[in-house]
Amino acid sequence: MYWLTENAVLVCTHESGLVSNEPSQNFVRIRGKRVLVARNPENRTITGCPNTGPSIKPCTKTLKVTRGYSALVRINGRNVCLSNVTGLTDGTPPGIVAYKVRSAGQKLVSEV
Repeated sequence: MYWLTENAVLVCTHESGLVSNEPSQNFVRIRGKRVLVARNPENRTITGCPNTGPSIKPCTKTLKVTRGYSALVRINGRNVCLSNVTGLTDGTPPGIVAYKVRSAGQKLVSEV
């Protein structure tokens, strides 16, 4: 699995809802782009989710990551985010709609 950088593309499972990336560390970069670490994908804004309608809430925020933090590599004490990062969104139906990685933002550094 590849490490995620600030260029990573994360989307809600409705496919067009884009998650905003906000890296929190400046120590490690891949081709000049900061690597994402634990909690970077959490509580982020999602824009463009098409899931709308009466009594339907579109995805607007990411919730806690449920899978995808490295168990081997840490930067400044925080686990590196991997290309299998996933978690739930605040969209409806609650507890079902997830977000996922479409692109890691780089294809040089991976964890096996």
